[in-house]
Amino acid sequence: MRIAVHQMNSGIDTEHNCIAMLGGVAEAKAGGASIYLAPEMSVLIDRDRVRSAQSIVAEESSVALKMLCQAAKDKQIWVHCGSLPLESADGRRANRSLLIDDSGHIVARYDKMHLFDVDLSTGESWRESSAYKGGDGPVLADTPLGKMGLTICYDMRFPDLYSRLAQAGATVFAVPAAFTVPTGKAHWHVLLRARAIESAAFVIAAAQCGKHEDGRETYGHSLVVDPWGTVLLDMGESEGVGFADLDLARVAEVRAQIPVHLNRRDIPPLP
Repeated sequence: MRIAVHQMNSGIDTEHNCIAMLGGVAEAKAGGASIYLAPEMSVLIDRDRVRSAQSIVAEESSVALKMLCQAAKDKQIWVHCGSLPLESADGRRANRSLLIDDSGHIVARYDKMHLFDVDLSTGESWRESSAYKGGDGPVLADTPLGKMGLTICYDMRFPDLYSRLAQAGATVFAVPAAFTVPTGKAHWHVLLRARAIESAAFVIAAAQCGKHEDGRETYGHSLVVDPWGTVLLDMGESEGVGFADLDLARVAEVRAQIPVHLNRRDIPPLP
């Protein structure tokens, strides 16, 4: 099964970012992919909370989302939007992953559960929770690739989430991201390979890359990792659409060889 991964350098103009995504969807279809996957905050990266407020709307009012749904229908391809910043019902923001089927219908939604609140040794400080509301729980969706666990960026540091999704039947994980450069150099590859190995599942991580209009810099290196931990695609540091062919039978092969899901035991609480 062929997939297309879009590594982007999104900026503060939602229309410009959406046009880039529509081009990516068309390129994915032309390349024979059954599903197109975009990175976190695909339609808008803007750390200026006042300026970005003009572009962040409720899901039903998102022009970009409507255009992506139409593109999925027109091209008859599944579209994983990565994640979009949207206004939630309580007025706060949601970092929301949306999955669109090849008829243009939204079939799954996931709001990022683990929010990025950190102070890095480089002096960078991030407080995602100051504007965003965390999601309430995990989401699993049926796709042409099998059951897909929806996760976003910082989620990858919390293996319990992936374990729960794998126990529920996930054979592939989407991990759209906008990873910082210092943490990316140190942890990106090892964390994503670990999530694939321990779950015996495919991991697809579409990423943001390069220097963005708002001043931040992201790591790139969009990855596709198979259930054995083999990297099938590493897109380096440049924008573009990459392709990977997934042998879906590998999930059963790896799980038969090392049956971690059958051997798992419930761990009782410590006294």
